[in-house]
Amino acid sequence: MKRAKRIYILLGVLVVLCVATFAVSRYNEEQEKINTSNEIVLDIDAETVTALSWETEDNSLAFHKDSESGGWIYDDDEAFPASEEKINSLLDVFAEYEADFIIEEVTDYEQYGLEDPVCTITITLEDETVYEINLGSFSTLDSERYIEFGDGNVYLAVVDPYDYYDLELSSMILHDTIDTIDEAESITFSGAQNYTIYYEEDSANTYCTDDLYFVEDGDLPLDTDSVESYLRSFSNTVLSDYVSYNATEEELELYGFNDPLLAITVQYPYTETDEDGDETIYTKTVTLTLAVNQDELAEAEAELEEGEEVDMTSLSMYVRVDDSQIIYELTSVRYQYLIACGYDDLRHSEVLSANFEDVYQLDFTIDGATYTIYSEVDEENSDDDETVRLYYYYYDGEVVNAEDLEEDDDIENYRVEVSADTLSDAIDAVSAESFTDEEATGELEISFIAYLENDNAGQVEVALYRYDGTYCLAVIDGEPVSFVLRSSVVDLIETINAIVL
Repeated sequence: MKRAKRIYILLGVLVVLCVATFAVSRYNEEQEKINTSNEIVLDIDAETVTALSWETEDNSLAFHKDSESGGWIYDDDEAFPASEEKINSLLDVFAEYEADFIIEEVTDYEQYGLEDPVCTITITLEDETVYEINLGSFSTLDSERYIEFGDGNVYLAVVDPYDYYDLELSSMILHDTIDTIDEAESITFSGAQNYTIYYEEDSANTYCTDDLYFVEDGDLPLDTDSVESYLRSFSNTVLSDYVSYNATEEELELYGFNDPLLAITVQYPYTETDEDGDETIYTKTVTLTLAVNQDELAEAEAELEEGEEVDMTSLSMYVRVDDSQIIYELTSVRYQYLIACGYDDLRHSEVLSANFEDVYQLDFTIDGATYTIYSEVDEENSDDDETVRLYYYYYDGEVVNAEDLEEDDDIENYRVEVSADTLSDAIDAVSAESFTDEEATGELEISFIAYLENDNAGQVEVALYRYDGTYCLAVIDGEPVSFVLRSSVVDLIETINAIVL
């Protein structure tokens, strides 16, 4: 009997709970109506906003618009360079803001995480209308964020504003920018390097028709590809990791800008297009200044004096754009790219820098024997990859000059064509490992004269002397220039022998 009585009591409790649950569900259904929406529930025009602030668990940031300039100001520090583009992107979240569901006549905000929101966004308009937008928890069914903004409803967001507003102050800075520079009118270095590069088309100071950049003193030609690669490194300098957005005199001294390592000033043509599509080209100038942390440098120098090994690339490096108050940290890799700007870094490394299309004859001398190879541009197939045709004359068991053949000989019968790519690749491979002015004292391995069809130089003479087991010394037009790998010289000799023997 007692057991049966307990069962009846439990059944009674269960019935009461079911009735209560049903009553609560009916009450909630009556109090809070859930409707599908897919409607625009907020439409804020960013142009009408005068203040924006937001608070998350980790950050509290506030900005207001300057009534005179129209620019944005960080409330806690007017010196902070706030990005108007970034602020507009945050405001654009609430332009034509759409909700999937509307929960009307809400009485219990806690169940949606809105009693203690994860983020509160406050937007003030010109007419002093204030929107306070609270972000709550996620819906368990579709993982959409609950939001409310004071109209008595809760909305399930199509777009989660927290994805945009979970920011630190560093994300709001108006960074300095560098244009993409493909061509420079001049590049001036001061500090670790002190010289100027200038741009000149059709210069008479080079036998390579592709050369466009020259060192001011002595009109020395530079390799166009190397200079353009340097300009890309300059343009791609990352300006994001700032150490100060309003550097004081003390900071400028600490970061090394009172005595910078290097200043790079680039003048370049800039094209501006107006609303009608008309283009105006004018000259712009930008300077990057590189510096190193002075405390770290002093410590490193002290360690060097004591004979310790120091990795100088581990020092904190910085960069500044023009006279900006923002100081950015510079990666060691980018620093190495920018500091590699000396004449030897940017000059031609190959022993023959002339365009192969300009070469009409090559005289190679190996072990006292000279072999002449002729070149001509293949006019009929000039659109093909191989526009140059190479050939030599073989008569009576040896390579001869065209002039040595009798006038009544059918010269074409003695003409032998060879691969232009094979020979040009072998010549190009003979390039500088390092530059030198040391005089040649070793044995001559190979020499050649390249005869050119351009207005600047009739010929270029290259002599390659053995230096040691690893290197040869390259002498160009009688002047020692560089050390090249002896293996590349041997390859060139073997290429010539394979052609003519």
